[in-house]
Amino acid sequence: MIYNVRHVTRYRYEAPVAANRCTLRLLPRSTEEQEVLSSGVEVKPRPSAIDERTDVFGNRTLRMRIDTAHRELVIRSSARVDVARKPPPPAASSTAWERVARDAAASMSLAPDSPAYGLYASRLVGVHEAITDYARLSFPASAPVLSAAFDLNRRINADFVYDRKATAVSTTPMEAFAERGGVCQDFAHIMIAGLRGLGLPARYVSGYIRTIPPPGRPRLTGADASHAWVQLWCGRGAGWLGLDPTNAISVGDDHIEIAIGRDYADVAPVEGVIVSSGRQKLDVSVDVAPVEEAEAPSP
Repeated sequence: MIYNVRHVTRYRYEAPVAANRCTLRLLPRSTEEQEVLSSGVEVKPRPSAIDERTDVFGNRTLRMRIDTAHRELVIRSSARVDVARKPPPPAASSTAWERVARDAAASMSLAPDSPAYGLYASRLVGVHEAITDYARLSFPASAPVLSAAFDLNRRINADFVYDRKATAVSTTPMEAFAERGGVCQDFAHIMIAGLRGLGLPARYVSGYIRTIPPPGRPRLTGADASHAWVQLWCGRGAGWLGLDPTNAISVGDDHIEIAIGRDYADVAPVEGVIVSSGRQKLDVSVDVAPVEEAEAPSP
């Protein structure tokens, strides 16, 4: 499936901003299952300097500097991406989860796909006894790792309410766990905390998911949103596999990957420092459309 993706981020500042230093993670990754056909970022006001780098996880990052005084910052990213994911392997024949945990702990690799990066507590996701105990219910002794992970994926979807008002971007996994609600970021953080508590490597993925409107209704431009899900390392043969606890599904062709990290802090779309005073307002609009739909003539 080929998609056109457009993401507009707009900051409005109460007082003029004298200087701005930002890191952007808005450009999709190219992987074995996802090819970036084209991509670009437009920023207003125009940066004094901007350069692209690849971080330790293989994410495309843009670092920019704006020295022009401004009261509004607009970042427009666009991409055309071809997604063709393989279906997950048979869950029942996957490796026992205890063996996966042992193999991960014995790994000596520091390559971008190493399980070591997903094993330990990170900046936003610690290991919590209550969340580990919750996850353990899906992982009886010798259970196939993927079967157990699918069960945890399903339980989080069933036990937690998707509620935009329940949490904020700074909400911790334990706070969301106690609230039994939140958004995709919270669902992913809770699942990662539970898996790491069992000794299983888990990573945070940011990206987009195509939304399909009800039959007979058109898509709404800008109605799609940034999304987050989980990758679980399932052993040396299977590698990293994607699970979406917000929707209780495995990651498929409707998911478009932007960045991978240990938690949200590693993949934040925009982060940086400004020199200013006063408050700011943020508006974000995302549009994900299949190419045949995006290029269809208007009625």
